[in-house]
Amino acid sequence: MSTKAAKKTTTPRRKSQKKKPLEHSQIIIFLLTTCGLTTIVIGFALAWLISLNLPDIRSAADYRPLVATIILDRNGVKIDAIFKKEYRILIPQGQMEPLLAKAFVAAEDARYFEHPGLDLFSIVRAAFNNLRSGRHSQGGSTITQQVTRGLLLTREKTWSRKIAEAILSYRLERMLSKEEILNIYLNEIYLGAGAYGVEAAARVYFSKSAKDLNLAEIALLAGLPQSPSRYSPIRNFSAAKARQRYVLNRMAEDEIITAETARRAWKYQLRLNKSQKHKHASGYFTAYVRMLLKERYGDEKIYRQGLTVWTTLDSRLQTIARQSISNGTLSVQKRQNNRPRPEGALVAIENSTGRIRAMVGGNDYRKSPFNRAVSASRQPGSAFKPFVYAAAFEKGMSADMVLNDGPFSFRNRDGSVWQPRNYSNRHHGPTTLTNALVYSRNIITIKLLQKVGVRPVIKLAARAGIVSEMLPELTLALGSSPANLLEMTSAYTIFPAQGLHRKPRAITRVRDRNGRITPWPNPASTRAISKQSAGEVTSILRRAIAMGTGSKARGIAGTAGKTGTTNNNLDAWFIGYNNKLTTGIWIGHDRGRSLGKKETGGRAAAPIWKNFMEEAAR
Repeated sequence: MSTKAAKKTTTPRRKSQKKKPLEHSQIIIFLLTTCGLTTIVIGFALAWLISLNLPDIRSAADYRPLVATIILDRNGVKIDAIFKKEYRILIPQGQMEPLLAKAFVAAEDARYFEHPGLDLFSIVRAAFNNLRSGRHSQGGSTITQQVTRGLLLTREKTWSRKIAEAILSYRLERMLSKEEILNIYLNEIYLGAGAYGVEAAARVYFSKSAKDLNLAEIALLAGLPQSPSRYSPIRNFSAAKARQRYVLNRMAEDEIITAETARRAWKYQLRLNKSQKHKHASGYFTAYVRMLLKERYGDEKIYRQGLTVWTTLDSRLQTIARQSISNGTLSVQKRQNNRPRPEGALVAIENSTGRIRAMVGGNDYRKSPFNRAVSASRQPGSAFKPFVYAAAFEKGMSADMVLNDGPFSFRNRDGSVWQPRNYSNRHHGPTTLTNALVYSRNIITIKLLQKVGVRPVIKLAARAGIVSEMLPELTLALGSSPANLLEMTSAYTIFPAQGLHRKPRAITRVRDRNGRITPWPNPASTRAISKQSAGEVTSILRRAIAMGTGSKARGIAGTAGKTGTTNNNLDAWFIGYNNKLTTGIWIGHDRGRSLGKKETGGRAAAPIWKNFMEEAAR
């Protein structure tokens, strides 16, 4: 075989192999798979973004954080704030000291007006410094990112939150102006001591508004965002001063202020509001105001509308009331050999208007916020008797009318016999109505109730403002139907107000976040008893102080009042008035424990009333 022939047999010719084109069905499957996977990825991405709960902020008006409702006293002075978790007072930048925003920018984000929301230079610089120091000593977050962080619902340190923060920062920079973002920041940022935003912080640390801050105070606040607890001027003043110096230096470097101005500000002696006692001075009254606001507006307006509420409270009288109750309950405790200290409550109402001028619901609001002036329903004892006598005078009976103070028994419907007694366990024979009320004779009052009728007395008490249910029984004469101190004190105002009753008022007007002022409803006065009957009761109750059971309240000209004591000295009352104020006092234990031997309304409550009324008249 020839060589050529061999080559032909060993090296066969290869046919060219062409790729088969994809079939039409395969192309469709490929496209559908690609689209499906893309849809799933996009869907998961959208679901993830939705799960981040990014706030929908399209304008500055969409920023509606939790905002405190500000409570003012009768003179327009702030006495308290109502807030939910965050104490914040929302104010526009125009109501801040102009240097305030510049100080925060200098301290927190000097390139704020240059970057688009994320500052890569600051991030790299912070990372380098942290690596060099071996700890997390610097952060690279911009003001926009800090706003984002405050608006996110969660603050956990995860990659998803970091991504969400970047997304929202990008969104904010394109939907809001730099000035609007800065305004949100100054209202949103946490500055320690429970204060959110510069206005709340200015009031907490310096007891003034943000518009009244000086440079030294501004620099101190601007140094807090990095670590409010570490740089707290109340807890760590030296660290706060060091941080203040840093802020002042940054402001000088950025030529916002001169170096000399910075030095003067650093040497300025700060007057910090270190005491927090004032925060609870009007706690019981504020709680009552919050209850009224909630009934009228609901929680949404109270915690998000930034309401300003003008009230009837007289701050001077409130201070006197708190001190009077504190001293009085302490005196009872000492007389009873340091047994558990009783609680006390006080309400003072202006006769001519029904405005509440002071309200104390316990010894210490911080320890027990239960408002005993409003929420505690207790038997008033003999403090209810004036309404029985007023009903008698309304029926034409005379204060000189005589009834026999002798043994008395009454058969109840169940067949049992009730034999009431006077507090002294003695009988005094024929007694005028005047002396019966002056010396608080139980038997005469019960007999008088029989003559007048239970229903007329209940109706009169209701006209006087006692809204608690009263049982139609003869024991009503002795104050057996429970009532609270506020309604009892309000009811007594019919006597100095010549028979007219005015519903007690705590609020005069409310301003919303848009500046619109709404007057609080003020019902017209109604007639409870005649002018003549009111005068008769007042004449007797003046004698009750001068020579009767209220003698320990004696010494203040033109006053009238009545004691109240319940069985086993569980409750001690004194309610009295002059031509301006009607004041009610209650002393007792929350769980029905006796106040102790001889701790009657005349001994336990009347001296507190006298102390308050004397100080109030100064």
